Amino acid sequence: MKNEHGFGNIELEAILAPYNPWWKNAQFETFSFKRPVFLKIYKDLFSLKQIISITGPRRVGKTTLLKQVIKDLIIVNRIEPAQIIYFSFDDPLMVDMHIRERFFDDLIRWADTKLKDKTAYFFLDEIQRFEKWELYLKKYYDLGFPCRFIISGSASSPIFKKSRESLMGRIKENHLSPFSFKEFVYFQKGSDKEVLDFVNSAHEFGHNLQLEALIHWKETVPNKLDVHPRVMKELDKLLGRYFVEGGFPEAWEIHDLLARQAYLFDNQIQKVIFEDLVIATEFRKPENIKRFYLSLIEQPGQEVNLEKASMRIGVSRTMLEKYLPLLEMTDLVKSLPKFSKRPLKFRRGSVKCYLIDLALRNAILKLDYKILEDKEMLGYYAENLAFNALRGFEGVIELSFYKEQNREVDFIINLGGKRYLPIEIKYRDSLDDIGSIKYFIEKYDQKFGIVVTKNFEQNREENKLLFIPLSVFLLFF
Repeated sequence: MKNEHGFGNIELEAILAPYNPWWKNAQFETFSFKRPVFLKIYKDLFSLKQIISITGPRRVGKTTLLKQVIKDLIIVNRIEPAQIIYFSFDDPLMVDMHIRERFFDDLIRWADTKLKDKTAYFFLDEIQRFEKWELYLKKYYDLGFPCRFIISGSASSPIFKKSRESLMGRIKENHLSPFSFKEFVYFQKGSDKEVLDFVNSAHEFGHNLQLEALIHWKETVPNKLDVHPRVMKELDKLLGRYFVEGGFPEAWEIHDLLARQAYLFDNQIQKVIFEDLVIATEFRKPENIKRFYLSLIEQPGQEVNLEKASMRIGVSRTMLEKYLPLLEMTDLVKSLPKFSKRPLKFRRGSVKCYLIDLALRNAILKLDYKILEDKEMLGYYAENLAFNALRGFEGVIELSFYKEQNREVDFIINLGGKRYLPIEIKYRDSLDDIGSIKYFIEKYDQKFGIVVTKNFEQNREENKLLFIPLSVFLLFF
């Protein structure tokens, strides 16, 4: 039977059935490797009333994560498969305005009739493609319908901008980034117990460092992490691969390098700039923002001078000031402000820009494993990876870079209470001058700093400095 304006129950169920194979077989296949964020989202589903959202770049594994949650709901928690309803809003049906405008109400009504008083779990993928989605979620959340909403979408910030207004207090956001190096190691070495044991030890070391070391660093942090030479060799080999292959798991399955790079360029650059930005911001000149982005990938971690960039790419400085936040919103780049003793103070000065994933630079510039022979560029790559890791530093108030006359420190972690942790990246064959980090520690009377090196052989005993190889440092977060 069809209602007055929308689908009939039989018709709607036929549309949903291909998306919900567990209705027929609860043992459906999904990706077995679970990222650490899985446990957090799964716990929130049972401990929070709020809508749960998963955002992040395209093709980073959001749909896979939804399917993994669905599988555990059925297998572990014994939720009836009929209570779990998945739908992706990139379905061609959503192009038809008459279908689209009634679809959400029909979906809720159908589930309410079918399940009666049982809770419905709605997994709504690519929800940004559904106009005014936030209003529908707010409506049924506020009405107290027996349902839970778990939603996902790409290009998180611009697309979910309205959610922070219309859904304030009703939504718990989770941002999914490309695989970190630690996750890459877990994925690639899942059967190597010796490597995984060290990864877990290093992660615990890093956890203690973040929570306690700035207060009692000599008691908290031992002189070094014990690592077997074979494990270190494996980690360094994986780091070389990670420099080139990056953290997009779907791309790893494409064995031909040129095909993999074409895939990344199409999905992470072209579609983000020419589709996501245009849809989310009504942006009318995507080719200009693409030119600006391409100028930023020349050297990861470069200090951006908007005046010079404006002259070089032929776009006004005023427009470039608008482009940078847009690129950040769509997870193409992230910026790093200059250090100030007053955290979160508005600053119009210089910023540095880093890439969300180095595989994107490699894809655009058609770089293969020969990039590992470019020692200077590898130093910038190492700095970029350290930046991406440090964004997850527990308790951080602000992450910045320090520059004063001829002194520079790559990263300053501000933990409040005039507590700063300076970090310098020295990914090269021999350690050069580390006077800048020593100067910062002395000037601001800090407990210690970290120098990230290329290998353990470069580590040494030095007052107030902890030396850690990059392939180990990245496991801390």
